[in-house]
Amino acid sequence: MSMNPNAKAGLKNLKTEVANELGLANYEQTDKGNLTARQNGYVGGYMTKKLVEMAEQQMAGK
Repeated sequence: MSMNPNAKAGLKNLKTEVANELGLANYEQTDKGNLTARQNGYVGGYMTKKLVEMAEQQMAGK
């Protein structure tokens, strides 16, 4: 199954936004192998948290 191109672009933007919030500038150009597992994990974990919050707000009708 392939992902909708708009959704893929949205997730990429969210990842960059989250990385910037966490102090990881130029995340898209950064070699992720040079980051610690903790740093990469924070980005993925925080993205998930934000997506869950967005879904909860949508479900609540906000």
